Amino acid sequence: MTPRTIRAFVLTRPGKGSVEDVPAPEAAPGEVVVDVERVGVCGTDVEFFNGEMAYLHQGHAAYPMRLGHEWAGTVSAVGRGVDPGWVGRRVMGDTMLGDGVCRRCRRGVQHVCENRQEVGIRGGRAGALAEQLAVPVTSLHELSPTVDAVLGALVEPGGNALRAARAAAAGPGDRVLVLGPGTIGLLVAMFARAAGAEVHLMGLTPTSLDFAGAIGFEHAWTEDSLPDLPFDAVVDASNAEHLPARALDLVEPAGRVVYIGLAGRRSLIDTRTMVLRDVTAIGILSASPALDDTIAAYAGGSVDPRPLVAATVGLEQVGAVLAGERPEGAGSGPKIHIDPRTGS
Repeated sequence: MTPRTIRAFVLTRPGKGSVEDVPAPEAAPGEVVVDVERVGVCGTDVEFFNGEMAYLHQGHAAYPMRLGHEWAGTVSAVGRGVDPGWVGRRVMGDTMLGDGVCRRCRRGVQHVCENRQEVGIRGGRAGALAEQLAVPVTSLHELSPTVDAVLGALVEPGGNALRAARAAAAGPGDRVLVLGPGTIGLLVAMFARAAGAEVHLMGLTPTSLDFAGAIGFEHAWTEDSLPDLPFDAVVDASNAEHLPARALDLVEPAGRVVYIGLAGRRSLIDTRTMVLRDVTAIGILSASPALDDTIAAYAGGSVDPRPLVAATVGLEQVGAVLAGERPEGAGSGPKIHIDPRTGS
């Protein structure tokens, strides 16, 4: 009997990947197989495509690899020890898979487990840019009926953004500045706005700033045009190496700075500025602790990130998207989605 195969995008070296027929995943004990319906392309995926991702140089990842960690789908099979009731449920999944036994996992912070796998990123765990995906049942989060596949694939980046917005601790009467109006920055802005804060964004390109304005953020600036206003919190969602230090200069004394963006090179901050201005600085890694609350926010309509998705294409277009090409007819949003069921 010929083994069953599925289609998946396989990255074989920097700048080189293609759609291949690969063995269909099987649900190991404690795992499920998911029929993937939608996958978001992330900046991390682009770094793997370019060969710049730090994990490649630290031994945490290696080619060939299968990308994709922002996904939604439907459970189609379960492994031994898994409740069969999962079959047919619409789900998304946590990217971070801790070993479950270390001190960090036991303390409930499995997303920083030293031995963790990351779906489509770290430890050889295949990602979701494929027709099917196998993941531990413990990583699943069920989607509400009103959260469709588009929203489901935006839960993972949304969870990161929600954690950053909460770390900013801004509400009515507060003013928040978000540096970097990409997907994460705009999601942070949406959650901060939903909390009642006045939100400002700072970016580089007229296109990104115009898009921010089009989705209701009237305070969108370049670094040169940023007004001299007191910002109670600053969230750095950029990849600019100078902005972590700039964030400390921009925030009000006794304010909060949240770091969620990552630059390609080491960023330097002056801790004297932090101490003498009594600033609280917080780093955010992973959506894990906020996934269910993100689903609830989407389901309730307090945050609607659908406008961020500029286009949805098939697996055959993944390579071009990773190389920076915009699909024909794409809108102005920063996010491209993949539907693995499209094409053949």
